[in-house]
Amino acid sequence: MAQEIELKFIVKSDSVETLRQHLHTLTEEHIASSQLLNIYYETPDNWLRSHDMGLRIRGFDGQYEMTMKIAGRVIGGLHQRPEYNIPLTQPELDLARFPAEVWPDGILPADLQARVQPLFSTDFYREKWLVNVGESRIEIGLDLGEVNAGEFAEPICELELELLSGSPADILKLARQLVNVSGLRQGSLSKAARGYHLAQGNAVRERRPTAILQTPVKASIEQAFAASLELALSQWQYHEELWVRGNEKAKADVLSAIALLRHTLTLFGGIVPRKASAHLRDLLTQSEATITSAVSADTAVWSAQSALAKLVLTEWLVTQGWRTFLDEKAQAKFADSFKRFADVHLSRSAAELKKAFAQPLGDSYRDQLPRLARDIDSALLLAGHYDRARAVEWLENWQGLQHAIETRQRVEIEHFRNTAITQEPFWLHSGKR
Repeated sequence: MAQEIELKFIVKSDSVETLRQHLHTLTEEHIASSQLLNIYYETPDNWLRSHDMGLRIRGFDGQYEMTMKIAGRVIGGLHQRPEYNIPLTQPELDLARFPAEVWPDGILPADLQARVQPLFSTDFYREKWLVNVGESRIEIGLDLGEVNAGEFAEPICELELELLSGSPADILKLARQLVNVSGLRQGSLSKAARGYHLAQGNAVRERRPTAILQTPVKASIEQAFAASLELALSQWQYHEELWVRGNEKAKADVLSAIALLRHTLTLFGGIVPRKASAHLRDLLTQSEATITSAVSADTAVWSAQSALAKLVLTEWLVTQGWRTFLDEKAQAKFADSFKRFADVHLSRSAAELKKAFAQPLGDSYRDQLPRLARDIDSALLLAGHYDRARAVEWLENWQGLQHAIETRQRVEIEHFRNTAITQEPFWLHSGKR
């Protein structure tokens, strides 16, 4: 078993040659382009996918390798997951050769070998550079080709930084140098994820409302803080992908994700001092300005500001960069119960909303939209511990009010305002509802 740690970037097609020339300046250890053909397998009922497992056979230079990747973690474009590689003499699956620890119950399901079948393939050429950064050895791979599933296909134009030895922090250090080269954006969708989507019919990817953040039952405040940032970053990258693919409405979702990042820093600002996130907030401001003024995705998502902002946030999450700014008192607070934190802050948000909308506001409703958006974001980040149905209902009334104000529907505004301010809380505070 190896721990695969990779950072993935999508490369703008007309930037490939400029990027290639830059990579040549970093090292003399260059490996010429070679073809990699990968066939991915799945069962008719998606058994592997349902267990966060990915199975493939890779062919290269007349050699073959069977690989199983199991559940890991993706932060931004940094993929960290265990993988098992088995050399093969022929491109034929032999699942019994994987160790028992691969399988969910420690045993290879008896009928799995018979049920798996080819689902999609990736066919690309990889050019490589080997570099030393700090104490780490890193492979840079430039992949150009195509992912195919039946009648559907889409191009592969990617850059992957793979940690061969050393620290993930060094991959991120190298990436900070590379994003100054135009035409790179962090990619959270792996080749496999794109292949699965094509194999399932290549449906149009829909905009995705921010869901209530789910955290472990006994999560600490620090765990919830990190999870909140990861949720916002995921929303940013997902809708950026939609925007690049032609969905102009997704631009608003990208800006909403950045606003959610900002609000997360504010919500937990009583513990994490502003100086801890000063650089990140500056980059978010620059990205926000670039995106707001952009007339198309091309002028925004490929910008160095946007790439660097997501990269710095990824690094902050991976290295828990806020910790160096916390004294012992703040560290103790961060280790405290998120449930208690959520109770207190939900009560504050609800009180603020009830005060702001206690009376009809006539023509002044739009003045309250920023406050309403912030408090809705608070509830999305804090409501995961409670009865989901009641939390969703409570949120939907405030979201209904937000939509009615944005679309200037006067009758709907008063309906949702009256309903929202009279709702019972779904959380508990001091033992009382």
